[in-house]
Amino acid sequence: MKLPINAELHCHNSFSNFHVGDKEPPYDCNISIRDQLERSYNLGLNAIFVTNHNTLDGYHQLLEYKNDHEKFKNIDVFPAEEITIDNGAHVLAYGLYDEIPVGLSLDDVIDKVRDQGGVSSAPHPFSLLDALRDNAKKCDMVEVFNSNNIDILSNARATQFALDNDMIQVAGSDSHVISTLGRCVNVIDSENNLDDILQAMKKGKISISQTGYALQSETLDHLKYKINNSKDYLIDYISEHYPNSKWLLTLLLRIYDSNQNSHMWSLFYNIAIYLMRRISQKINFQNHDPGFMKDRNLATMFKMAL
Repeated sequence: MKLPINAELHCHNSFSNFHVGDKEPPYDCNISIRDQLERSYNLGLNAIFVTNHNTLDGYHQLLEYKNDHEKFKNIDVFPAEEITIDNGAHVLAYGLYDEIPVGLSLDDVIDKVRDQGGVSSAPHPFSLLDALRDNAKKCDMVEVFNSNNIDILSNARATQFALDNDMIQVAGSDSHVISTLGRCVNVIDSENNLDDILQAMKKGKISISQTGYALQSETLDHLKYKINNSKDYLIDYISEHYPNSKWLLTLLLRIYDSNQNSHMWSLFYNIAIYLMRRISQKINFQNHDPGFMKDRNLATMFKMAL
């Protein structure tokens, strides 16, 4: 008898660190193997796919820890990867046994996923960065709700896109802090083994049962982790990717170091969300070219938000 499988389809752990790519600070996530399984157990999840950036590391370690602890016997752990393609966008690949390297074209990635019998999905397809946008239609599934798309409009655009193109819809927690694991849950109509789950995905026997956005505190905690662990890299990173705004970002780093818990950061967060929504509205619903976001020029982004 088949029972519905409650699955987390988009989550990261500490093995994602140093795999995110040269355009991002190296530290990505501080979730431990033990904590990931403990929260999955407490939430009653039946299955989780570990989707670390550009690596299958983290899956084997999680599986080994699970198999060594009887408590977690009813949680199935499956392999996946969040792959950065040649234009910087991301693709999720489920059911891999061989890692897919960074920097390939979308078509090449999809071919390699299919060669392994896997399933591809477009994560955060209309976010302001790392997004496949209209090319999401080439994937088997599309993530219409991502917990980190806190501008909200990106998810609304993804939902409309999926409906317009008759695509299989899923949701992803995109968990980088432990409290957001299981924020989004998908129910799969399948036996709880990888082959059956992949077949169910391909046939659309999957539905979204729960969604929720990352909270301000969770987003700020993730940023604090990245900043506190990447300080040795940040100045060089800012110099390379934000040369025109180096003075401002360096000043903000110094202020941050002097008081990491200042209420000012909440104010900055709310201003950033407001500006992000303005940009998202123009890109996703007024057809502005999103190419300027890849230039990482804060002055240009600010002008677009006005």
